[in-house]
Amino acid sequence: MFEFVDPEIGFTSSVIRDPKRFVGRSDLIQSCMNALNAREGVIAVYGKRGVGKSSLVRQIQQMANGNYDIAQKAGLAHLIPKSARRYYTVYYACDSNINNTDDLIRRLCNDTDPEDGLLRLVPDSGKELTEFSRSDEISGGMDLKLVKWGAKGSDSQKYASVVPNDTIQSFRNFVSGSVDANNRIWSKRDGVLILLDEFDVVGSKFGMGSLIKSLTSPTVKFGVCGIGADIGALIKDHKSVARLIEQGAIHVKPMSGDETRQIFTTATELFRGKVTFAKSVVDHIVELSEGLPYFAQLIGKSSVQYGNEVGTNDIDAKIFGEVLGKIREGKSFPNLEEQYQLAIGRGKERAMLLTLLAEQQGEATLYNDEVGRVVLQRTRTTAQGLGIEYIDQLMPRLVEERYGPALIKGEQRGHYEFSDPVFRAYVKLRKLD
Repeated sequence: MFEFVDPEIGFTSSVIRDPKRFVGRSDLIQSCMNALNAREGVIAVYGKRGVGKSSLVRQIQQMANGNYDIAQKAGLAHLIPKSARRYYTVYYACDSNINNTDDLIRRLCNDTDPEDGLLRLVPDSGKELTEFSRSDEISGGMDLKLVKWGAKGSDSQKYASVVPNDTIQSFRNFVSGSVDANNRIWSKRDGVLILLDEFDVVGSKFGMGSLIKSLTSPTVKFGVCGIGADIGALIKDHKSVARLIEQGAIHVKPMSGDETRQIFTTATELFRGKVTFAKSVVDHIVELSEGLPYFAQLIGKSSVQYGNEVGTNDIDAKIFGEVLGKIREGKSFPNLEEQYQLAIGRGKERAMLLTLLAEQQGEATLYNDEVGRVVLQRTRTTAQGLGIEYIDQLMPRLVEERYGPALIKGEQRGHYEFSDPVFRAYVKLRKLD
């Protein structure tokens, strides 16, 4: 008997925070455990879009707070240290409006998020909040909510908040005082862990590596996460922190097929068996999603939504065929479809060319960072056979920033790479019949 089911119970396109929903990645979880329990060091999580970096960072945060459920789920309970290091944690997702290191530090000093913000680590006992307006005379262009610490001002010097005209030193004071202050109130923790997600979108990262290096200690640890094929792409002045990153480099690659299948096993459990996926359907999704958990989640969610529409909880081959039909018509994933239409400019020839490039088989094996790299020359003969005569006139729209871009130029002439592996997978699925 059919029962309406909320697709979000089993699938989500959001970052996964709950260890119960997180699947696979046992090797990465082990690496994260090692990095967290090292007395010093920087954690660097990097990889391409859609591979689950942010979800992994949230699991790092869980373990840093003392919750090792994810390690037990991954079969790593025997590796959990008896005296695992515990941290106060700060999590901040960067955005493209942050132009430089100073902007980022200012954001961190202003963040009042009750769960993740730095300012929540200010103790409430005897706290006095002072507002500083934006003026050159008072704050040197800063607009910060500042705190004087300690009961009746007894600790106001130790936890001095702002140094006029010096955002960086203000941040240092916030960080250096937070552990000791909170350990006076709560059960003691070993340090503070500052996690910077989407770090790659920050405009200029000049100076950030040096700041991280100078602040890193047994009581202060940083974690940065972002898109990059290597650590150097993530932290521009990475030489400053090279030694600190050695044990904390976490390269997140596409999932294996078995790990992707676990997404659907876990979803079935979360649905309490009310929704079922035929094995052939799961195998098909594993193939289509190409190891990208985000895309697998989207397809699973879309399948349950369609099941609700037609009145079934059983996603079999017939139902899934109809789901694929809706995706190919551009009706299921509005954000990806908008990106697709922007890239092709509603031109059939450019759509065909984009599909040919997406379907180009790389020399490397699946589930590594070589997937997505394409060579224009390999597509020319096939394209001409389909009546696409002027490839060079079609390419500019695919690589121009204002149209996405769908592709980015490689170091060698005629070599390109899809800027987003999820978009590449969508193009292959969205192809014209």
